[in-house]
Amino acid sequence: MYLVCRLVLLTVMLALPALAAVAPAAARPAVDSVRVGEYATKTRFVVDLSESVSFTIFTLADPYRVVVDLPEVVWQLKPEDIPAGRRVTGYRFGLFQAGQSRIVIDTAKPVRVAKAFLLQPSGKRGHRLVIDLADETREAFMRGLQAPSATAPRGAGAEERPRATEAAPPPRKPNERPMIAIDPGHGGVDPGARGYSGTWEKDLTLLQARELRRQLLKHGGYRVALTRNSDVFVRLRERIAIAQRAGADIFISLHADSIVNKSVRGGAVYTLSEQASDKEAAALAAKENKADIIAGIDLNDQSRTVAKILIDLRQRLTKNDSVTFAKALVDELSDSMRLLRNNHRFAGFAVLKAPDIPSVLIEMGYLSNRTDERLLKRSRHREQVAGAIVKALDGYFARQQALHQP
Repeated sequence: MYLVCRLVLLTVMLALPALAAVAPAAARPAVDSVRVGEYATKTRFVVDLSESVSFTIFTLADPYRVVVDLPEVVWQLKPEDIPAGRRVTGYRFGLFQAGQSRIVIDTAKPVRVAKAFLLQPSGKRGHRLVIDLADETREAFMRGLQAPSATAPRGAGAEERPRATEAAPPPRKPNERPMIAIDPGHGGVDPGARGYSGTWEKDLTLLQARELRRQLLKHGGYRVALTRNSDVFVRLRERIAIAQRAGADIFISLHADSIVNKSVRGGAVYTLSEQASDKEAAALAAKENKADIIAGIDLNDQSRTVAKILIDLRQRLTKNDSVTFAKALVDELSDSMRLLRNNHRFAGFAVLKAPDIPSVLIEMGYLSNRTDERLLKRSRHREQVAGAIVKALDGYFARQQALHQP
């Protein structure tokens, strides 16, 4: 009996590290639901929680937003749209960065946070975060803008404007395999387009990116870096910086748009140009370039960085290489997926503005179309698309090697 007890005790002790490893994830607070109530003088935004949490609230302008930062939570609510009201027009939620979740509340007009407080469980109600939003003038709203408080969760406040690293990437070794940077569009608090049956763009782009990485590594001729490998928000400039720090030779951004006309389907490849090839390309670029705004980022310092990138003379050569790769992509993708008639387009996507890395953005189809959405959810289709991209990369680098041979 003594020996059995010792064995049981030893088994429990050995299991403790494993239990400790999973405890933090299991112990994370959960957001159960969100409720909005409209009143004459205020709008009440209520977040139902499994336990009490710390929080930070701040406002942003142009467009008007109220940003709520929380510790990392488990989201148990469905991403249902809030009907347009007097003040709140919608909200988004998700992981902003490791250890920090975020809710971004869109408002139709300037508002002030009249009250923000936590309520303890009462009756059938659990823990609640209550935010009262009241009308405010534009002038008073702008005067009241301030950075998040010093007690904000890690990642807010001083880190609200992370800058792209400008250090040069490590020198390329002779005969080193090309580095491919894969950028799954959107993520975390920025979900992207919503599909015909409710699928989110951020989920499908990550699945496609992982499949492409798998095939590239299996191929053996490439190294791979992902701008994100989980459901987390990554700023547009940081996506470029990740590729630059990795010493990327090609940057591939993956997306799947949604439009009003649900009968339209098909993919396309985009490269950078400040002169859009058509109105649709211009509209798509304008929408994608708002990713940082959607996630509740202050863009007051954005113009200087973009301007610096745009005036780099090296970008002309990079654009030419981007076009060469885009043409190879169109040729290969046409065998594995349906493409739009105008399948190589140009627009001013912020994520394609690295001056030193040939970059393309692949729209893999329209999630608003039932057929496209169904295909993008199929693993077999993702395998075929990834295979076509690998073939295009093989052709592109073979051409580049031939051009640079003495």
